[in-house]
Amino acid sequence: MEKTSDNNGKQKVRSAEVGTDILKALAELSPSTSLSRLAEHVQMPASKVHRYLQALIASGFAEQNAATNHYGLGREALRVGLAALNSMDVLKVAALPLAELRDDLNETCFLAVWGNQGATVVHIEPAVRAVTVVTQLGSVLPLLSSSTGLVFGAYLPARETVDLRAQELHNSSAHALADPQVYTTMCEQIRQRGLHHVHGLLMPGVDALSAPVFNAMGKIAAVLTVVGPTSLFYADENGPAAQRLLAATQAVSWRMGFDPATSPL
Repeated sequence: MEKTSDNNGKQKVRSAEVGTDILKALAELSPSTSLSRLAEHVQMPASKVHRYLQALIASGFAEQNAATNHYGLGREALRVGLAALNSMDVLKVAALPLAELRDDLNETCFLAVWGNQGATVVHIEPAVRAVTVVTQLGSVLPLLSSSTGLVFGAYLPARETVDLRAQELHNSSAHALADPQVYTTMCEQIRQRGLHHVHGLLMPGVDALSAPVFNAMGKIAAVLTVVGPTSLFYADENGPAAQRLLAATQAVSWRMGFDPATSPL
């Protein structure tokens, strides 16, 4: 009797696994796909896939277009997906990768999000050594004079940064990025490289290296930055610290649901 129960339990688990595989395939082949293409994608017989699809349709997780007979995700799948997106807190997701980045580089690392006053530091992992760079939690970094701000400027819609840019240029009309074309070119270069570094721009003797984190919609959600004294920190865009930073931001972006293969970026 116990053996029969165990077998039933294993069959239910296997059925659940097959169902989730088909749901994932529907997402990958969205917005819709034929039964034959779906069966080929999951490498299962079409008859088996069809049985699972009927169950998914009955529960609202899949739907069939009456005009084309193609299948796609249903309303319940959308509801679950939205709930998952709402639970994705970049501060929580980035906490461990940020600490690991600090441990690997032994430089101060921080996470910034875009607030109503600009790039705002929300989490800091300080370097563990005598010579360190002090960055305050809650600090608002300039758009044009910090690597963090410039990365945000490169990926945010212009309407979200235009007022702050005008304000900073009003206070410093001789800024190197006062020329709109120069600023636009720099933003394009940042997007091409996927990161940006500065040498003593915000604070003399301090270098910084920043890279973006994206959410599931392909929009910038945060910026990870590494800062350190010029005498100790090699903030080069082709250096080992840059490669480690990119690995960290890509890992956080992936956890946030970002897929570079389907993103318009």
